[in-house]
Amino acid sequence: MNTTRTTTVTCPHCGRDNRIPVAAEGRPKCGHCKQPLPWVVDAGDDDFTEVADKAVQPVVVDLWATWCGPCRMVSPALEQVARDLAGRIKLVKVDIDKNPGVSQRFEVQAVPTLLVQDQGETVARQAGAAPAHVLRQWVEQALEGRQTTAGRR
Repeated sequence: MNTTRTTTVTCPHCGRDNRIPVAAEGRPKCGHCKQPLPWVVDAGDDDFTEVADKAVQPVVVDLWATWCGPCRMVSPALEQVARDLAGRIKLVKVDIDKNPGVSQRFEVQAVPTLLVQDQGETVARQAGAAPAHVLRQWVEQALEGRQTTAGRR
C-alpha cells in the first residue's frame, strides 16, 4: 500500500492547483490563499482503512459503479457538498466493481450507497441519488447528531 499517494485539487477560492495526500492527518489548505480545500479522493480494498477509517475528520463515502446512471448523476452533487463543506469533511469514492472487499464490508445491495463515517464508525447511510442541497443537509444532520451523541457520553 502506498500511503504517500496524492491527488490534485483546484482551490475554489483562488483557482490554484494543490497536490494533497489521499491519507493524512489534519485538513488540507491551499498553499497559496490558505483556505480549506475540498478533499475528494478515491480509495479501494488496499487503502480504504488508511484513507477513510483512520481519517480524523468525518468522511462521506460514495460507493458507486461505472455502469450506474444515478451514480454518475450524484457524483457532481457530492463534489459540490465537498466544496461547500471544505475543511469539515472528506469525500472518499469507491468503485464497488473494482473493490469487492469494501462492497462486502458495507453489504452494498444498491448503488449509489452513501455513508457518513466518523472515526471509522458509520453514523448515517443512504441508498440512491439526491440533489446537492439534500445531500448537504443529510451530511450536516448526521454530523450534528454525532456531536450530540458524543456530548452525552
